[in-house]
Amino acid sequence: MSVTRFGISLESTLLKRFDRLIRKKGYASRSEAIRDLIRDSLVTEEWESYNTETVGTITLVYSHDTRELTDNLTDMQHQHHHSIMSAMHIHLDDHNCLEVIAVKGRAKNIKAIADRLIGTKGVKHGKLTLTTTGKGLK
Repeated sequence: MSVTRFGISLESTLLKRFDRLIRKKGYASRSEAIRDLIRDSLVTEEWESYNTETVGTITLVYSHDTRELTDNLTDMQHQHHHSIMSAMHIHLDDHNCLEVIAVKGRAKNIKAIADRLIGTKGVKHGKLTLTTTGKGLK
């Protein structure tokens, strides 16, 4: 792998804030932190293309007491078995559940699945976390 060095001009206050952030996150160097920022932008671009195969997680919080909600969520997951790789169900307390669903497929399909699950009546909170298969990153 070839490495290219380049310079960046920043205001001193911005650089000081960046240095504090990378120390807090435990980066070994500014270069590592900048590489991660670039990779994150590339992953975001991957998701915006809609047709790239990608991965992510759908996180749901809901009350299992809501009538037919658990059945509806399970049915929807079965309808999309080709995109859902795994699901983990956690009992948070006597009433609330956390479900984490690992998904893989075209970005537009995953977003549609997430929107449908998150928008289901009775879901208290939901979030789609986007990432990459890693195939295009070094």
